[in-house]
Amino acid sequence: MNPPTSKKTRPASRPSDHGRIVAEPSSCLDTLQLERLEREFKTWADGTPRADVALSRKRILLIFLLIRHTGAKLHEVLTLNPVRDVDHGALTVAFGRDAQDAEARTVPLAENVSREIRALLDDEAFLRSAGQTLSVDPAFVRRKFYERAQACGFPKQMGSPEAIRKSRGVELMQSNMPLPAVQKYLGHSTPNLTSSYVSFSEEDIRAVTSTFLQRESARKTSARNAFFGRVDRILPADLQAVVELVTPGGHTLSSIITLDSLKRMGLKAGRLATIEVKAPWVHLYRSEAEPLCSAENRFLGRIVRLTRGRINTECVLSIDAETELCTIGTNESIDRLGLREGTAAWAVFGAYSTILRVD
Repeated sequence: MNPPTSKKTRPASRPSDHGRIVAEPSSCLDTLQLERLEREFKTWADGTPRADVALSRKRILLIFLLIRHTGAKLHEVLTLNPVRDVDHGALTVAFGRDAQDAEARTVPLAENVSREIRALLDDEAFLRSAGQTLSVDPAFVRRKFYERAQACGFPKQMGSPEAIRKSRGVELMQSNMPLPAVQKYLGHSTPNLTSSYVSFSEEDIRAVTSTFLQRESARKTSARNAFFGRVDRILPADLQAVVELVTPGGHTLSSIITLDSLKRMGLKAGRLATIEVKAPWVHLYRSEAEPLCSAENRFLGRIVRLTRGRINTECVLSIDAETELCTIGTNESIDRLGLREGTAAWAVFGAYSTILRVD
């Protein structure tokens, strides 16, 4: 694959913009589309009662996760020994260790992806079926990738291993990872280092990449009331604006910010952003029916964890398979509501109670 390029680049005289690109929307999947495709793979892998089919699907899922989160080539992944070559302690993946005509390279791995891979490998039946390498017929892998892309409503070629690898490279560059780090991450042998990066050693670039991946992973989590997604629409008024954000899971959130903040952050429809809300600002209603209240953000879920202190109780509400909301209330209020693990409840918070940020 060629290095990701763009039709538009910012002026070279602005060093703070090194490594930023604007890709053609039709040439690859964006971050939310990649997230949607990843959820589709996971749902598909768990969606069969047959043990043998489940093992086969999990192997395809593992191949997808490695390409999606390391930008590796398909042949690199298919010759990988996942037990030996994935170092969960160092959070790295070593590709090409057994190749005779290629140099081995080590790629940083985000901690949450390492956990998912380890969970797959902890399954003894899966580990026995996977063998020493992930050797699978490439044509079979491509066919399954095409099917999952089409299940998401994407053109099948957008789900090819090469398209996903390209999408990952573009995603990282659009998120401001330095160009040399992206090139090393994708395994390009002769990166075109600009003068401002010539002094970066291999170790420096690896450290930059690792730091970026961990930050990216933390940004995308919905734990502790941080919702990552795309700005869907902006409704400006005379002094303030309502910003609506749609998450990969399909939740819509509203945040109210000043027009000055809107301009300063350069917000517009389609931009990726995060809405945060502090736990004490989230209020709970014990009800299956939607509460009649003025809070713009309302989510139905179930209590999955209660941690009681001397005065307050921390309550964690699961609103979907990947998203949790945390709230803190007094012990008296939690007791009055009769909240227990498994109880259905609504979590609500106003648009003024949110913090909106962009990277």
